[in-house]
Amino acid sequence: MSNRLNRRDFLRLASYLSFGLALPPLAKTLNPPQPLQGNKKNVIILVFDAFSAFHLPIYGYSRNTTPNISRLAERAIVYHNHYAGANFTTTGTASLLTGALPWSHRAFQQYGEVQESFVNKNIFKAFEDYHRLAYSHNPLVNVLFHQFIRDLDDYIPAERFMLTSEGFIPSLFARDEDIATVGWTRAMKKDEEGSAYSLFLSELYKSYQDHRIAAYKPFFPSGLPSVEPGNYFLLEQAMDRIADQLERTSQPFFGYFHFMPPHAPCTTHRDFEGSFRNDHLKTDPKPEDIFTQNRSWELLLRQRLSYDEYILYLDREFGRFFDFLETSGLLKDTWVVLTSDHGELFERGIRGHITPVLYQPVVRVPLLIFEPGREQGANIYSSTSAADLLPTLLHVTGGKPADWTDGAVLPPFADAAQSRNIYAMHAMKNDPRAPLVHASVMLVQGQYKLMYIFGYKELPDQAGRFELYDIESDPGELMNLYTKQNKTGAALLEQLREKLEEVNQPYR
Repeated sequence: MSNRLNRRDFLRLASYLSFGLALPPLAKTLNPPQPLQGNKKNVIILVFDAFSAFHLPIYGYSRNTTPNISRLAERAIVYHNHYAGANFTTTGTASLLTGALPWSHRAFQQYGEVQESFVNKNIFKAFEDYHRLAYSHNPLVNVLFHQFIRDLDDYIPAERFMLTSEGFIPSLFARDEDIATVGWTRAMKKDEEGSAYSLFLSELYKSYQDHRIAAYKPFFPSGLPSVEPGNYFLLEQAMDRIADQLERTSQPFFGYFHFMPPHAPCTTHRDFEGSFRNDHLKTDPKPEDIFTQNRSWELLLRQRLSYDEYILYLDREFGRFFDFLETSGLLKDTWVVLTSDHGELFERGIRGHITPVLYQPVVRVPLLIFEPGREQGANIYSSTSAADLLPTLLHVTGGKPADWTDGAVLPPFADAAQSRNIYAMHAMKNDPRAPLVHASVMLVQGQYKLMYIFGYKELPDQAGRFELYDIESDPGELMNLYTKQNKTGAALLEQLREKLEEVNQPYR
């Protein structure tokens, strides 16, 4: 690619330079990428955290939240019924990284880890003849990366691509990270009442942070994107630096990059603030769930609005990154995957994803696979699982199959099973070393979805809660078909209980 900028590229670059961001990898190629060694194609997995399929136009959403993804989907294999392994980051990401379902890898809790037997059963180990890179804004994902560190050639610490960060705490106090983090927070940060253990140090630290982010504040009216208070980032900066690193990395490479947007707090760029404010989105209120957070329908609509406008921000950056891959020449030798670890919920009095319920918006996520050389898109409507990604990528790159995975090779690279069971699970309060006695489990088979929730004190029936939906005719999950006399519900429940008995057996 030529190093000369045309007028359009110059104006584009200048707009970023105006707030201190030079974006050389995505605006121009300074050096050609490293040549491909052998016939193996590169692999890039891009994960956007808490990205629900229910908020993308390619899946029927009425708001145009993803103009770039919609444009590029015409060249991709688009999976229309793809399910995360769980409904929050640790468990859902562990399924992406191991190709295993939660009851196999056992990473149940926030900041949890996969069980010891899975430390060497991960996607980086599976691609050991590649140069392997990984980055994430999300500290829960970085816990898993640390478990797999021996199988990474380039582990990029979160703080490297952040404006301000406390990422040095884990590196300085690796053996005492928990207590060091608590100590730092108490001494350096004020609580909601404005108190801190050290008022002098907290003021000093706040002044330092304010100085670091002052130039960027005007571009984010609702606040700078952050992971936790004090850990600020710009998505464009992280993606640009990854692009720069990929150009300098020997090929073939395998990259897993996990970004926070559109995960809360939803603080979009000023270019997208107010984009959907007066569009009168048509959504019908749903009855509150027993696990409600008591959020009003009006509040949920406002929070959905912020989420959708945040998606516009990640969509722009994905489009720029894809354009970089194409203009740099990397795309022709690279499999690119766009997906998420879980979705997000704005209904039934609930906003978020850490909840016992497994309704569609929190478990159905996007999956687009861009095949090297493919110009014609394809649509896959069979139900698929996050656990399928690892075996599929090994299959299409000619790798050795992983004998530990719970997934299957995705269509169109293999024939889709007509009656295949798809599972997702939430077991945050269950001991990972014990049988499942406190969990929510979902089974999808064809047009039917069964949700079985058990072990929660909120449940009026000790036997648990059962919900059956025909998700083809009732995608909003408004009509629970489950009764003791329902043959379909009974048959699915029997299959699910047999599966739970099987996975519980080693822990009894």
